[in-house]
Amino acid sequence: MSIALIVAIVVVVLLIAWVALSYNRLVKKATRADSDWANIDTQLRRRADLIPNLVETVKGYASHEEGTLTQVIQARSRAQQAQQGAGDRGERQAAEQEVGQALVNINALTEQYPDLKADQNFRQLQDELSSTEDKIAFSRQRYNDAVRAYESTRRRFPAVILARQFGFDERDYFDEVTEEQRQAPEVNF
Repeated sequence: MSIALIVAIVVVVLLIAWVALSYNRLVKKATRADSDWANIDTQLRRRADLIPNLVETVKGYASHEEGTLTQVIQARSRAQQAQQGAGDRGERQAAEQEVGQALVNINALTEQYPDLKADQNFRQLQDELSSTEDKIAFSRQRYNDAVRAYESTRRRFPAVILARQFGFDERDYFDEVTEEQRQAPEVNF
């Protein structure tokens, strides 16, 4: 066997090994991002499951706050539709932001109704929601870290060539903060 043939075989073997390793690295990072997204989804479903109980509890104390309660129910409904639909994660994110804002409005009601704040069932639901929100934030951070690692690997040369060939598409971060919320409020004295 000639040296040229041996060199060619070694180069081909190294190229195949590089493709396999790069592909497996991309698969591992994509799988981690998918797994972390599933964790977010689980927590968002948990939050959605708590909302009807919260609304029923608030109804008992603030039945004339129909607008706020309707907003919460509609936001939850849109979030569930986005969850079940074929929409992208951006639509899901927008729907979940709406749910978060609706829950803020429910919390504002507690300031107007001290009896509601003192209700044991309401406090328990608030504690569960608070815990769930913390888990959502943690899961969102893990997911965003996984997306950052995936995107970093996917965009680097020469892996970017493989990523295109094997369909490793760009992933979006999951951020519950809107552009509106990022703007600092104007304070006038």
